[in-house]
Amino acid sequence: MTHIVHRNLREAPPVAASGRGIWLRDASGHEVIDGSGGAAVACLGHGHPHVVAAMKAQIERLCYAHTALFTAESAERLADMLVGHAPGGLTHAYFVSSGSEGMEAALKIARQWAIESGQPQRTKFIARRQSYHGNTLGALAAGGNAMRRAPYAPILSDAFSHVSPCYAYRDRRDGESDADYVARLAAELEAEFQRLGPGNVIAFCAETIVGATLGCVTAVPGYFRAVREICDRHGALLILDEVMSGMGRSGTLHAWEQEGISPDIQVIAKGLGGGYQPIGGILVHGRVIEALTRGSGTFKHGHTYQAHPVACAAALAVQEVIRDEKLLDNVKAMGALLEQGLHERLGNHAHVGDIRGRGLFWAVELVKDRASKATFDPALAVNERVKKEAFARGLACYPMGGTIDGRHGDHVILAPPYVCTAEEIAMIVERFGAAVEAAVSGA
Repeated sequence: MTHIVHRNLREAPPVAASGRGIWLRDASGHEVIDGSGGAAVACLGHGHPHVVAAMKAQIERLCYAHTALFTAESAERLADMLVGHAPGGLTHAYFVSSGSEGMEAALKIARQWAIESGQPQRTKFIARRQSYHGNTLGALAAGGNAMRRAPYAPILSDAFSHVSPCYAYRDRRDGESDADYVARLAAELEAEFQRLGPGNVIAFCAETIVGATLGCVTAVPGYFRAVREICDRHGALLILDEVMSGMGRSGTLHAWEQEGISPDIQVIAKGLGGGYQPIGGILVHGRVIEALTRGSGTFKHGHTYQAHPVACAAALAVQEVIRDEKLLDNVKAMGALLEQGLHERLGNHAHVGDIRGRGLFWAVELVKDRASKATFDPALAVNERVKKEAFARGLACYPMGGTIDGRHGDHVILAPPYVCTAEEIAMIVERFGAAVEAAVSGA
């Protein structure tokens, strides 16, 4: 009998016993390829010797020191590595223990920026439907995941409103060009600024590549340039959530590098520490920090475990491996193979509506009917069927339902570690293809 509150209270999960490289083994001896890195977390796989050695060295030297009294060398070095060269104007880092905590910090520092820059009337945030920004109450309110929001809707803040996502597969109209689609979405965002009062909006929040809720949806060309221009025109900040898509997952260290813009605040987590320790954070533009420095001189926020020395040492080692082993090149190369393999294996499947993603971050959207894009009955839980069939075949993947509206739609994400090889990609594609075929048979 388990005394843990598991995600499913009616069914205890298998016990993970060990991991090495891209493989995981449970207590029964069943081995699976970690084909999604958990939730796009394990970017280096498991047991990387450089990261393990860095953690051991840090533990032997210093495990914990409270940030009200001290900083830590590992935290300082990690910040220097990430923003010492001020990428896109981002000059400071703030480290916490999860992506949700990172989003909370982003929302709070954005509000404090408004106050300390003489704009206390800015109290509103705009985000997007079918987005996900975390599970704490502020982050959940910012997100547009209808299924996750529903039980807590009465206690979520009304400071957040939502506009349409950039979801071309379902939302772009017949005959509508990329430019026309971007113009329509930009007009919707502009209208929301005007409804709220442009001077009342603190920031627009978006996932650069939409993660779990929509399944690896990339924006059409020009979308983020249009969003950046609207925020700049109205004096609002742009917060980009790259908890899933950032830190190399998309083929560049930051997913925004491929969009021709940069954010005022970037939220990071999963690929930052690769799962070796709980860590997340925000990267902040110099002008935001300058406003706080000129004002109160403090960030009125904090956590007991922020900038934890061991977590920062692990993350620093992960980032060193990504740099020293030139893993961004491998992400691009293996990502191209994964894309090609998925299209060859499932591109013409009657129940595969869309294959989408970037780098090593891909999803397949499953449909009942390919021509009409009609979805399966949610009661069938087709995405969960794929997960179970894949696990039985030795592959872990990341399923999600409610793709379209929080109830209807199914997709499954693959996000292999950056260290994977061509042979391993082929194994992932074959096992996943077989799992999809078995899951949708007769559905």
